Amino acid sequence: MVQYDFDDQVAFVTGAAHGQGRSHAQHYAKHGADVVVTDIDDGMDSVPYELGTEDELEETASLVEDEGQDALAVEMDVRDEDEVEAAVDEALDEFGKIDVLANNAGIGTFGDLVEMDETMWDEMIDTNLKGVWLCSKHVGKHFVDRGDGGKIVSTSSIYGKVAGPGSGHYIAAKHGVLGLTKTLALELAEYDVNVNAVCPTGVDTPMISGVLEAYGEDVLDDVISVTGPWNLFEEGMIESRDISEAYMWLSSDAARYVTGIALPVDAGMLAK
Repeated sequence: MVQYDFDDQVAFVTGAAHGQGRSHAQHYAKHGADVVVTDIDDGMDSVPYELGTEDELEETASLVEDEGQDALAVEMDVRDEDEVEAAVDEALDEFGKIDVLANNAGIGTFGDLVEMDETMWDEMIDTNLKGVWLCSKHVGKHFVDRGDGGKIVSTSSIYGKVAGPGSGHYIAAKHGVLGLTKTLALELAEYDVNVNAVCPTGVDTPMISGVLEAYGEDVLDDVISVTGPWNLFEEGMIESRDISEAYMWLSSDAARYVTGIALPVDAGMLAK
């Protein structure tokens, strides 16, 4: 594992109860950062699998502390501006600053656009796009006020760059994350804030397993019938740690002149 130096830094990670968010939190801690871990601890009407729980969030906080770092666990719905603002304020009260925002929170659901109900559309856009904006807005205000730089890294997807069947709402949100990333990079450059996105291929997480259990393996067959197999290196999923490594680089001084990009971690899918 590459060694990065996040000593005396604070990372704010959304969707951290399990999956990629937990992995990101652990990686920041391994490299010396204290970590604020947040998640919703509730379900959504359109999501047919269990989202992160309070117990899982506390477990993530414990894993951060096992690395010798301080952790703050906060229940927060990224769709709710009051909750986002309160969570950022709580983090600042606890640690005095935030250095890195990791916009990881997201959901996955399936439905054809001409048949999808409004609830499924709204919950997807509010979580996967509006949530990225709200967290970037309130942590970004802190970066501007502090005037000492900062990093924002957001999870888009390979579907932020291409399309696929049965997930137009997800694809619209992930394309939107890339637009937000580029615009925030322009607006925050004068404050020495780097803003970037990561575009993963399929990752072996509770979200993916929940989607497959709820909708069936034939969902993947429908996608593959249009796009072909996802990856060049292997047919299966990649791991959360592969995305965490990209987060670490984009959050570090090694990427100090990198901003406004969408970094694929896709096992070669987009090369096809």
